[in-house]
Amino acid sequence: MKLLVVVQRYGAAINGGAELHARHLAEHLARFADVRVLTTCAKDYITWRNELPPGETELDGIPVERFPVAQEREMLDFARRSRTVFGAEHSVADELAWMDSQGPTSPALVNRVRALRHTCDFALFFCARYYQAFYGCRAVPEKAVLVPTAEREPSMGLAVVGQVFRGVRAVMYNSPEERAMVEDLTGNQSVPGTVVGVGIDVDRRGDPARFRARYGVTGPCLVYVGRVDRNKGCAELFEYFLSLVRTMPAAPTLVLIGAAVMPVPDHPRIRHLGFVSDEEKFDAIAAATALVMPSPFESLSMVVLEAWAQARPVLVNGRCEVLRGQCLRANGGLFYDTREEFAAALRLLLEDTPLATALGRNGQQYCRREYAWPVIERKYQSMLEALSREPAPSPARMAPLPGWFARRRRNLPAAATRVAAAATSLEAGQERYS
Repeated sequence: MKLLVVVQRYGAAINGGAELHARHLAEHLARFADVRVLTTCAKDYITWRNELPPGETELDGIPVERFPVAQEREMLDFARRSRTVFGAEHSVADELAWMDSQGPTSPALVNRVRALRHTCDFALFFCARYYQAFYGCRAVPEKAVLVPTAEREPSMGLAVVGQVFRGVRAVMYNSPEERAMVEDLTGNQSVPGTVVGVGIDVDRRGDPARFRARYGVTGPCLVYVGRVDRNKGCAELFEYFLSLVRTMPAAPTLVLIGAAVMPVPDHPRIRHLGFVSDEEKFDAIAAATALVMPSPFESLSMVVLEAWAQARPVLVNGRCEVLRGQCLRANGGLFYDTREEFAAALRLLLEDTPLATALGRNGQQYCRREYAWPVIERKYQSMLEALSREPAPSPARMAPLPGWFARRRRNLPAAATRVAAAATSLEAGQERYS
């Protein structure tokens, strides 16, 4: 079987959640298929600046073709177009202009996907909201298997995004909540799909003593791993944590791992380590009293799974349906909605060691059952083999974009309003797919 993996960025030094997911999946699918990766020359997801050389290279035995991005993202233009399609009545032309502005705009990559349509069995496209997935799926709909990594955010309410979800060959979801949200917003229930998730190395272990010695961290610590960003809930995390510190002299140290795109408070109880090696990351998680994940939007949290693999409990933002659902299914952590709930949950994890231990062990068992790589590989193999046995649908199932006049009619509702009006997917996901 010949597979394409199409993703916006790819490389050993690129650690975005979806990009890491794509790289690990490509490496594991290569055990039973001929895998080729198509990606851009960009390293930075904000500017999409071309920093890596175009052409073919190889990473861990997998051929990787890189294509230039035709235009860097212009942030003022992107912000203006986002306000139009997310907050006002607009047209299909407005949505397409938003997609071009969002990027990474690489017609050369999409043309390469189109050129390989007759020599590959399937093409796996990552991240539904990005240019290469949107136009790549439209180029080869009968071969397109979408890994959407969709979150409850405004772009999911765009009409043109819904067309792609209804027109692809299959969809591989990260969680029951993601699938329920996508189906409710796009009406793609007739498209084959399954909840797969993300594979992790369930036997990877860190060394807590090595972490503490290297960074001089003593006592209990709360660890966050990811981009330090307002969009990831970090501003609220800082507010809640500093409020707790004022009333709790023996508060834990908050350890932050990842690049910062917002100011980090200057406080003796907050340690920002920046980008660290995988070894150091796993050491920090092993040393943690708990891992905290404050993000309000996730399709699945790999770092939560990595914490559970090491039997560490987690504390997550309960307003994120996916994170809340993960905790409920695993019984592996606590969640909070408010400042007071954050403080109470953290105090409980710090003071009730048997509870924290039990939650961590529950998460570890759940992780081994659902997210070990052999489990994920079997799910992908089963879906791809099932699709191979069926006749391919007509490419016409992907609705064509309207003509010049029709695509300029301002008859589409604000995308953010559509998403806000959609029913919560937590209960729907639990009921339909858990």
